[in-house]
Amino acid sequence: MAATEYYKTLGVDKKATPDEIKKAFRKLAVKYHPDRNPGDKAAEDRFKEINEAYAVLSDPQKKEQYDTFGSSGFHRQYSQEDIFRNFDFGNVYKDMGAGGGEDIFSRLFGGAFGRGGGRGGFRAAPQKGADLEMETDVSFRDAAQGAEKLVAFRRNGKREELKVRIPAGVENGSKVRIAGKGGQGGDGGPSGDLYLIIRVLPDPVFTREGGDLFVERAIPFSAACLGTSLDVPTLEGDKRIKVPPGIQPGTKIRLKGCGVKPLGSNYKGDLYVKISVRVPEALNGEQKGLVEELARKGL
Repeated sequence: MAATEYYKTLGVDKKATPDEIKKAFRKLAVKYHPDRNPGDKAAEDRFKEINEAYAVLSDPQKKEQYDTFGSSGFHRQYSQEDIFRNFDFGNVYKDMGAGGGEDIFSRLFGGAFGRGGGRGGFRAAPQKGADLEMETDVSFRDAAQGAEKLVAFRRNGKREELKVRIPAGVENGSKVRIAGKGGQGGDGGPSGDLYLIIRVLPDPVFTREGGDLFVERAIPFSAACLGTSLDVPTLEGDKRIKVPPGIQPGTKIRLKGCGVKPLGSNYKGDLYVKISVRVPEALNGEQKGLVEELARKGL
């Protein structure tokens, strides 16, 4: 089933109490129950959505994960079987006085709801817990060079903190796996994993493309004509470079091996210094006279 906005499905606010959620579910479940809508495919699909929403919002742990990660993030972590695990169909519909229970769910959702002895119709086999995902901000330099970072997250209803090693060379969108820190396993199964999605913050000096770094430096017109030397930043400190006479604006000077080694690569990139020519916004009298003299000489 596609990602569903569960609160919208049940017609309740995110701040609704468990009793309000249950009341909304019961009303809709009776309205769209297949016994009341025989042969109506639209009603059957609606019935499925209503039960999926209630299976999540009536379970404190699943509800917390849904509220934390949103619909899309939740559905990347929970399969349909995860969603309905421990959802006791028989008792839910027995309390409502509605027919069907496990039999109707076995028909609507398929063989996942067999009569193998587990609560809610699931066979009591060990199940790995759901993998969780969360974004974490990492500075540009820490992403390039690696660092330790303290991350806080909620797992199984509790707040946890953990020191995580951010490997050198990670890029925006990279994932760092933390084994065993995901959702709790079912029926004695292992816990899932936590995946940190790296969000690299912009840097005021460097930009990056793969393993290559880029910086910009502006020089005066006279330096572009005559050549000069510049101190340029690298991740290991400043390096002095020579700018040749007659350099053209936009030219890139390469510093081999001064870039980043991308995660999983054996090769370090380069650093490129992009040269621009600084044109003064105003000239004093002497400067203007000199420039006019240059212009007369064809410069």
